[in-house]
Amino acid sequence: MAISIHPLVDHGVKPGNPSFSGGTLRCKCASDPVTVSIGANVAFDHVCGCTKCWKPPGALFSLVAVVPRDKLKVTAHAHKLKIVDESAVIQRYRCTGCGVHLYGRIEKTDHAFHGFDFVHPELFHEQGWAAPEFAAFVSSIIESGFPPARMGEVRARLRELKLEPYDCLSPALMDAIATHAAKQKGVLAG
Repeated sequence: MAISIHPLVDHGVKPGNPSFSGGTLRCKCASDPVTVSIGANVAFDHVCGCTKCWKPPGALFSLVAVVPRDKLKVTAHAHKLKIVDESAVIQRYRCTGCGVHLYGRIEKTDHAFHGFDFVHPELFHEQGWAAPEFAAFVSSIIESGFPPARMGEVRARLRELKLEPYDCLSPALMDAIATHAAKQKGVLAG
């Protein structure tokens, strides 16, 4: 059985519509959902293995992209948004009702990504946003408790989906770093 990466890519990556010009992100609340208007297509869409991003239940990776900060506006129920970790570089705003992260913002003006907000395109009410292009922070899924010995399967599945896996160092070194972090957190046995 193939490794499940994310529900929206597990059966193949669907191409985006180049004329997609934005839409509305919605949290998962059945009533009074937080809505965020996005006035542009997303860029650098990718699956992300970090332990900070919101993931749908059962997903190993999140789906993340960026939009220009000036193209994002909270349009309903902003009072339900709370920053997950105020000390983090990316200040992720989550809905206090359902827990979904609606966007992440970098406030440090000297950061390379200042001016871009991170969003989860799967929350768009509309279809057609730019397709995912790659996988980032692949080794980080180990920090969630994924078995290090199965990382080869994950990378093979990502390549099969044409989502090239990336890490800062060689995969073996990144696996070792992430395994150490997972053991320190107690999510992986020593």
